[in-house]
Amino acid sequence: MTEFAAVKAALKTQAVETPSWAYGNSGTRFKVFAQPGVPRTPQEKIDDAAKVHEFTGAAPTVALHIPWDRVEDYAALAKHAEERGLTVGAINSNTFQDDDYRLGSVCHPEAAVRRKAVDHLLECVDIMDATGSRDLKLWFADGTNYPGQDDLHARQDRLAEALSQVYDRLGENQRMLLEYKFFEPAFYATDVPDWGTAYAHCLKLGPKAQVVVDTGHHAPGTNIEFIVATLLREGKLGAFDFNSRFYADDDLMVGAADPFQLFRIMYEVIRGGGLSPDVAFMLDQCHNIEAKIPAIIRSVMNVQEATAKALLVDRAALAAAQQSGDVLAANAVVMDAYNTDVRPLLAEVRAELGLDPDPVGAYHRSGWGERIASERVGGMQAGWGA
Repeated sequence: MTEFAAVKAALKTQAVETPSWAYGNSGTRFKVFAQPGVPRTPQEKIDDAAKVHEFTGAAPTVALHIPWDRVEDYAALAKHAEERGLTVGAINSNTFQDDDYRLGSVCHPEAAVRRKAVDHLLECVDIMDATGSRDLKLWFADGTNYPGQDDLHARQDRLAEALSQVYDRLGENQRMLLEYKFFEPAFYATDVPDWGTAYAHCLKLGPKAQVVVDTGHHAPGTNIEFIVATLLREGKLGAFDFNSRFYADDDLMVGAADPFQLFRIMYEVIRGGGLSPDVAFMLDQCHNIEAKIPAIIRSVMNVQEATAKALLVDRAALAAAQQSGDVLAANAVVMDAYNTDVRPLLAEVRAELGLDPDPVGAYHRSGWGERIASERVGGMQAGWGA
């Protein structure tokens, strides 16, 4: 059995990045539900993110989304985060909410629209310079709805050209993280639909380009842990966007729909040496009907629990069973680790870090939710597109 001391040491160093947009109002295509106390500014989003880190000890960075988090002074925003015990994480671009992008952004048939999209991506790198951020995260809604609408080959050429321009602008310690999504909003052909397409572009670009695995961006039945293992083996896994889905890209709390899948993914991360700063563990969730900060705290805890179980897999016993061809014994080793109640172990880890063993309870007892509901009155609440 893996030594508990080693497991605890690994858990104490794990970090999960929270997204600024998860603190704002969100919903479905039918309705966005407002909640009291929702942030009105990027600074207030950071204040909420700081509370998640305060009670979990495992969320030291916050991702920004441009233009939703646009400010006059990004260095000052980074300072605001630093004063609250955080640093700015990934800078997320947005090339999907402007009317000009109806037929695509970097893959659009018109050069002027492509130029506009690339200029926005370069602006995001400027913001990285100002905030000290390492990662530029790219997701493109580009695609086509009908056969013959555009030239599929040409769209890939345009994508490659745009990525190359942005890649060349990156600083020495900066990275480009390319996300894929197999459908939506394009119905016929999506320009970055799968990990293979993202990998091919990143491989051609060079070592600063890495693939993002969003756990909600796969067809039903896809073996996500195989993708993780392959990308780690190739040195091209740069980050996760953690969330859960039941049908499509639901963006529910990570570990909510299939905690066993999250455990399997985390085992392959550990097996492949991905439990390191080189692989960013980020949440990409929208909390529609549940209270936002407690949901994000719970999400961080879910990642921690899956990681703890994955660390408990007896790898020597598993290797022996695999080598001997004992199928049931090998599966039993994995299931024994998954069925372990790791909550007492994590409570010990938190206590040793000087944290309350019950992060959600500690948050509720802090009164922060009541405080922001009473203080954040007036103004425009942050949400999709704001």
